[in-house]
Amino acid sequence: MSRKVLIIGLDCAAPELVFEKFLDELPNLRKMLGHGVHGRLKTCIPPITIPAWMVMMTSRDPGTLGLYGFRHKKSYSYDVWIASSRSIKHKTVWDILSERGLKSCVVSVPPSYPPKPVNGCMVSCFITPDATKDYTYPKELKGELEARFGEYIFDVEFRTEDRDRVLKETYEMTRQHFNVIKYLMQEKEWSLFVFVEIGLDRIHHAFWKFFDREHPKYVPNNRYENVVKEYYKYLDREIGDLLNLVDDETVVLVVSDHGAKGMKGAFCINQWLIREGYLTIKGKPERGARLEESQIDWSKTKAWGWGGYYARIFVNVEGREPQGIVPPEDYEKTLDELTEKLKQIHGPNGEKFDNRIYRPEEIYDELNGDSPDLIVYLDNLSWRSAGTIGYDTLYLSENDTGPDDAVHSEYGVFILYDPKSETGTELQNLSIFDVAPTVLSILDVPVPEEMKGKTITW
Repeated sequence: MSRKVLIIGLDCAAPELVFEKFLDELPNLRKMLGHGVHGRLKTCIPPITIPAWMVMMTSRDPGTLGLYGFRHKKSYSYDVWIASSRSIKHKTVWDILSERGLKSCVVSVPPSYPPKPVNGCMVSCFITPDATKDYTYPKELKGELEARFGEYIFDVEFRTEDRDRVLKETYEMTRQHFNVIKYLMQEKEWSLFVFVEIGLDRIHHAFWKFFDREHPKYVPNNRYENVVKEYYKYLDREIGDLLNLVDDETVVLVVSDHGAKGMKGAFCINQWLIREGYLTIKGKPERGARLEESQIDWSKTKAWGWGGYYARIFVNVEGREPQGIVPPEDYEKTLDELTEKLKQIHGPNGEKFDNRIYRPEEIYDELNGDSPDLIVYLDNLSWRSAGTIGYDTLYLSENDTGPDDAVHSEYGVFILYDPKSETGTELQNLSIFDVAPTVLSILDVPVPEEMKGKTITW
C-alpha cells in the first residue's frame, strides 16, 4: 500500500511554545515528537504568510516566485498590486502530484484565491473577499460544504481593541475549518491533504502581550493571560481528532510558515527617510497619514519605504521609475549609503538595534516581479516598520495600522510524525525549502532538480 501525507499548517506557530513552554499540555503533539523527526524550521526572507506558504509548497525562494509580501510595486511605477493565486507561476507540490495522477485536497493555503484546478479539491484561503465568490474547486464543492457547515468563514478582524470578539470569532472560524477538514478527509480521495489554519496567527497578534512576561505591555494577572495557551491546547485536541482519522500508512507533518515574538514598537521608516533627506513631502501631513495619500514631491525624493513586519526600501531611479531622479550610475552608491545609515538606527533610548539589511539580488536565485531595493529587519524583526507619516517621533509604541502586539520571527515549527517509526529525533538546520522535497519523496515522486531544499530523512 502506498503512503499518504497529511500536512497540518499552523500559521505563525512558535517553536518556543510548541516544543518548550506549552509542550506538557499538548499531549497529541508531544506523542508525535516520539515518532519521526522534529525541530525549528528556518523560514524565508521575509518571514510572512505570503510568500512563506508558497515558498514551502514550491521549494522556491520569494525572488524566484516574485512574491515579497501581500502587496507589490507595479512595473516600477508608484502603483500597487496585491498577491493572489494568479501570482504563482511555479509548480506546487499538488501540481506535481496532479501531473502523476495523484489526488490532493488543498484547504486554505495562502494565496489560493481564486482557486485553481487540481486533481482533487481546493478551498481558497483568507484573502478570499467573501463567501459570495467562487472559492472552491470544483465549483460545486462550495454548495456541498455550505449545506453542511454554513457560509464559510475565511478570516476574522483581529486588529481591534474588542478582544472578546476576536476570541469568540476565531474559535468559531477554527471549529468550522476543522469540521470541514474532517469531512473532506473522510469523503474525498487523496494522497496529499494539506491545510493551513490562520487562527493561530490571529490569536498571537491579538493576545501576545497578555501572556508574554517579557512584553513591554504585559500586565500580570490580566483576564486574557491564558488565551494563547488555551488556543494551543484546543488545536492539539483537534489534531488528535485528525490523527484518529488516518492509518499507519499516513505520514503527518505539522508545520508553520514562521514563528512569533512580542512587538517592542513600530519605527517610522518614512519619517526617518524624510529626516535623512531622501523623501520629500509637500505641505504638513496629518499624524498617521498614509504615504500613498500624501503629496510626495517626486522631483526631490530619492527613496521611500513601505511598512509591515519588515521595511521595503525603494530607490527613485531615473529612467526606471516614472519620476525618478537618482542617476543609474549613482544607484549602487545610494544603496550603500542607505545601508550604512539604516544599520545605525537605534532604539528610542539609544539602545542598540540588531538591524539586518538585505539586497534581494544577493539572497535570491532570481529576481522576478518588482522586488524592493532593500529589505530591512528592524532590531531583527522586534520592531515593525510603520509606513505612515506626520509624526514628531520616529518611534511608536503601537502598530500604526491597528492593535497588534506580536511580530514574526525567523523560525517556525516542523514535526514529521510517522506512526511506523519507534523513535523521535530532534534535527538541526531544517529549512522551509525542505518540506516540498520531503513530501514528494514520501509519496515516491521524483523531486525536481530546481527545488532548493533537501529531503528530510528519518
